[in-house]
Amino acid sequence: MSIKNKIDFAVIFTVKNANPNGDPLNGNRPRINYDGYGEVSDVCIKRKIRNVWMYNDRDIFVQSNDIKVDEYKSLAERKKESLADYETVDELRKLSCQKWLDVRSFGQLFAFKGDSLSLGIRGPVSIHSAVSVNPIAVSSMQITKSVNSEDKKGGKASDTMGMKHRVDYGVYVFYGSISPQLAEKTGFDEEDAKVLKDALVNLFYSDASSARPEGSMEVRNVYWWEHNSKAGQYSSAKVHRSLNIKAKRKDIKNFDDVEVSIEPLDGLDVEIIEGM
Repeated sequence: MSIKNKIDFAVIFTVKNANPNGDPLNGNRPRINYDGYGEVSDVCIKRKIRNVWMYNDRDIFVQSNDIKVDEYKSLAERKKESLADYETVDELRKLSCQKWLDVRSFGQLFAFKGDSLSLGIRGPVSIHSAVSVNPIAVSSMQITKSVNSEDKKGGKASDTMGMKHRVDYGVYVFYGSISPQLAEKTGFDEEDAKVLKDALVNLFYSDASSARPEGSMEVRNVYWWEHNSKAGQYSSAKVHRSLNIKAKRKDIKNFDDVEVSIEPLDGLDVEIIEGM
């Protein structure tokens, strides 16, 4: 049975000497908006959630190539081989939502070359981009390579030069919601909501890379509001606004430099889960 009541959530995480989400149009520097605040795209956050689900043996349609668990080389091939027996759009919707957790959570557009049927599925889980509490400081360092990538007949090639960028320290927050109306259409149920909550708590599990060393990104708290009705007692904007995060100083150096408080909302309790 799909979820009955509206759910809102928020996640606070910290970044220390890491690049949480590089911008390919800006030399892979950490994403920053025009006011100097750091950003992590909603697409990046959903990718990390999918990865956590995959590590927990959940069936995922949009898999990362580096950790994919099947032999398919494209989404079109995965869809074609996995969902071979359908004749109508409704059957395609039902089968894809039953099979893949990310499809019934985030939705998916099935419109591949050669398909006789195309379908857009709206998922019940919506996630905002993460934004830092304060303008962030980005440090850059020049890096070199001291060995040849290829055999050079003329001897040692010149060292390859490059740049590496990182956020010195930042506190980020993002928000999200789960719509019971859309959950009815995809079959997103209470168990799926629990799996999503666990993924948010463990968002950076096995996410380490040279740009994000192990321990450099940490979920601090997950806030989970479950309403008592399908429409919700309050709008998502008001619920998200009830979480107040203020910097105690201009230059944030650690998590103790921010103050987090929650404005009580009559009849709506919040569950607070500490990050792992």
